[in-house]
Amino acid sequence: MITNSSNNTAAANLRLFGSVRVMIVSGLLVALSIVFGKFLAFNITDAIRISFENLPVIMAGIFFGPFVGGAVGLSADIIGSILKGYSINPVVAIGAMSIGIISGFVSMKLFKKNQTLNIAFSVGLAHLIGSILIKSAGLHFLPPLMPFSLLVYRIPSYIGIGLMEFTLICMLMKNKTFMAQLKKLIDK
Repeated sequence: MITNSSNNTAAANLRLFGSVRVMIVSGLLVALSIVFGKFLAFNITDAIRISFENLPVIMAGIFFGPFVGGAVGLSADIIGSILKGYSINPVVAIGAMSIGIISGFVSMKLFKKNQTLNIAFSVGLAHLIGSILIKSAGLHFLPPLMPFSLLVYRIPSYIGIGLMEFTLICMLMKNKTFMAQLKKLIDK
């Protein structure tokens, strides 16, 4: 997580929403997640969908912390389901929220000196726990019930999606102009 250099305490790292600007950017990330996940997704089966819906959620967790990441994930899942006319699956919604929370906590706590490892573990653990475990459980145990034989195919799809998301986030974090704007956004 990008933090204000003058406030390096744990309480400062766990602030809910840093500013109105962060809230506005969070709303934009929610909108991006909905568009990527509900309108630009490729549905292979009912259980397997190729999309980048988690990219904005993971970015929110890494850039703004676990609370903002979780709020972006939960909001995007609920609003996107309503817009598409899906029933809201509470376990899948918790999985979406956990993706933002996990990416934020991992980003804050692990590999602070190695940005590439930090991003890799943030993306990897968020997808492992949120997408593969929690969301798959929600798809299996709540109607419409998906058999585990179909859900197994989510593992290679999320490995591929996670690698692409990792690459995109690394490219953004290495862009000096992007990072200067992000730092300006967070410091105000």
